[in-house]
Amino acid sequence: MSSTQVILLERVEKLGKIGEIVNVKPGFARNFLLPQKKALRASKANIAYFEAQKKSIEADSSKKQKEAEKLAKKIEGLKAPLIRQASESGQLFGSVNSRDIAAVISEVSKEAIEKNMVRLNDNIKTIGLIPVEITLHPEVKVEVIINIARSVEEAGIQADTGRALIASHSHEEEIPEYISEGIDADESADEDENLDKSDAT
Repeated sequence: MSSTQVILLERVEKLGKIGEIVNVKPGFARNFLLPQKKALRASKANIAYFEAQKKSIEADSSKKQKEAEKLAKKIEGLKAPLIRQASESGQLFGSVNSRDIAAVISEVSKEAIEKNMVRLNDNIKTIGLIPVEITLHPEVKVEVIINIARSVEEAGIQADTGRALIASHSHEEEIPEYISEGIDADESADEDENLDKSDAT
């Protein structure tokens, strides 16, 4: 498997710290590390540039870390309400992604939060109080709560009670289908009996 050698300009989780030369997949370098200015291709010229600028690069990273720590104190534990349409079972009509989360945190905190700071493995598809990790700097991470609800009133109730208004899916699965669909239990039993008779014929 081909790889690209880069020199890191900041600490990258599970990869290395400032100044380390590491091998990465070409796509990861091309699509993330290089455009995000987290690394340079490890050419002789770039290695020489890094060594010459090392103190300046490290000082800049330290300055950004201190700024991130100040911001972290402002937003850590923040509860940001996000109103979305959803079914009675709590399933969203659509989903909430990193861009949505960055936008609502920015709106509530009055601070600039970018979507690439939001650590989200999968888009959120249900209402509730969802903890989300925000990476403000490679060394600074905080957790915020995204309060996804169908109305401002429901968001307020969820914030006060600390739990979603809709029952968990594990509980929903325990409810017989005829109850969840509003069908009378006796009617459902009759239908099952009729199906059994038709199978027998």
